[in-house]
Amino acid sequence: MTATIVPPATTTEGAQVRRTAPPIPITRIVTVELRKMFNTRSGFWMLVSIGVLSVISAGSVLIFAPDSDVTYESFTRASGFPMSVILPMIAILAVTSEWSQRSGLTTFTLVPSRGRVIGAKAIATLLVGLGSVAVAFAVGAVANVAGSALAGVDAVWDISMSMAPQLVLFNLIGMAIGFTLGVVLRNSAGAIVGYFVVSLVLPGILVLLAQVRPWFEDLQPWIDWNETQVALLEGAMDTGEEWAMLGSTTIIWIVIPLLVGLLSLRRSEVK
Repeated sequence: MTATIVPPATTTEGAQVRRTAPPIPITRIVTVELRKMFNTRSGFWMLVSIGVLSVISAGSVLIFAPDSDVTYESFTRASGFPMSVILPMIAILAVTSEWSQRSGLTTFTLVPSRGRVIGAKAIATLLVGLGSVAVAFAVGAVANVAGSALAGVDAVWDISMSMAPQLVLFNLIGMAIGFTLGVVLRNSAGAIVGYFVVSLVLPGILVLLAQVRPWFEDLQPWIDWNETQVALLEGAMDTGEEWAMLGSTTIIWIVIPLLVGLLSLRRSEVK
């Protein structure tokens, strides 16, 4: 028997045809990243804890708060408080899981462009944040109707159209901080500890520094991201200067570290 050699396919000019697969659509990558965020036990129980703790927090307002505080704003803030703690953890794990669970080799083999993967993770994180905030508003609305009926008072709908976007932005910025720490450190434990240091320890240090150094007092609001977060939570961002302070802290704590982390991530070895 003799072997038959089949020549490679050629074009009319004689050049060899190069077969290339089309790139994976970004929508499919985002869908996979959303699934990966909650397929693990840690992700699943974080998702469950958001729902359970939101209902418990909203119920605590009805049990412990006076009738004057039985308002839509009180219920929504209470239901959103667990989210402000858990959502940044989800954002961190969305990035660091590629290294802590050693799935990075598979991920970056299927999608070699690390920028597309991180972009898909950012979009998935944004979608989770928006969905969670929508749940907080929904739980607050149900709790407000039920709580007002049980307390025998009129339902108070005191979240204005200007306050609602600020509450949404409050949660999204918190997730962005967590996402940034995940990209920079790429270690779950280190990023989670770093988030609590940035959100709980660092603001106290900056306040103390402003008290003992008068020259830093005017500079602190432009550096302390926690102060702008408090203003967003209270819906008190009314002036252009306050929004400029928010932009300044966002650049310092999110944009610059994220750019540095992305440059490092694109060159780092995946093991």
